[in-house]
Amino acid sequence: MGYEVAINKAWEDLIKIDAPKNISVKFLGDEYTIDVEKRQVLSLSCNTAAKDFTAILILHYITSKSKGLPQPSGEWLTFRELAGIEGYYPAFRKRAIEPIIRKYGANPEFIFEALKRLPGEKVSRGDAAVALELFRGVKALVILWKGDEEFGPEANLLFDKNITEIFCTEDIVVLAGFIAAQL
Repeated sequence: MGYEVAINKAWEDLIKIDAPKNISVKFLGDEYTIDVEKRQVLSLSCNTAAKDFTAILILHYITSKSKGLPQPSGEWLTFRELAGIEGYYPAFRKRAIEPIIRKYGANPEFIFEALKRLPGEKVSRGDAAVALELFRGVKALVILWKGDEEFGPEANLLFDKNITEIFCTEDIVVLAGFIAAQL
């Protein structure tokens, strides 16, 4: 019920752009089929309907893609550096950063194991880092630092500065939480 308004609006926006009746899209290592007439987003890996928040992200991506995605700038920005979303930082930290630290803080290099199931590559940043392909043309960078006797472990999740041209603020927070859950 919490996502009902958002998902209905996402479907209406997709229908307005005269999208094909059936669409296929890859999202963080899974492939989804979208049946516009049935208003259904189906995960092919588990042959089940996508959760509403996942469906909303996919529908928003397809709608943005139909208008032309911006080229990746190659400039990574922290969540706080993205324009106009400072008030969302506590939710972002709780949904994304803290789970990543809990899972990989003691052993940052273990994040490389995620590359066996998720599309991405190792990156030379921090003590361990991976750049993940979320959707075609949309990437995120996860950086980890191991703690020491002075400081605890830390993590950060960066996006290309053009992410705000593809997704709204709420989507970026949900996307960050999804990334953390998949890692």
